[in-house]
Amino acid sequence: MINVLDVKLDTDNRAGAHDVRGYLKALLRTLWDEGEGFSGKRPFGDGGWEYELYWGLVKAGLVNGYFDEYGYVDGVDKVTADRLIFEAINQLK
Repeated sequence: MINVLDVKLDTDNRAGAHDVRGYLKALLRTLWDEGEGFSGKRPFGDGGWEYELYWGLVKAGLVNGYFDEYGYVDGVDKVTADRLIFEAINQLK
């Protein structure tokens, strides 16, 4: 089975990350850098950032979901996706 941290992401994500591992690191760096000014709703300037991670999980076939005609995630099993992301966070070294 593929390691969630190694799941490739759309190269056009706001964190500039190639995979889930890089995205989570960028998110943590942004949190640390911005401190009290950190926005959980818009950590990279826009809302909906979780869907950049969901995109990779759906594309890798790890969670059920589908894309709209523009290639954006239009539906996703958020419960399973979030569980996988929490597991990936726990694996970070």
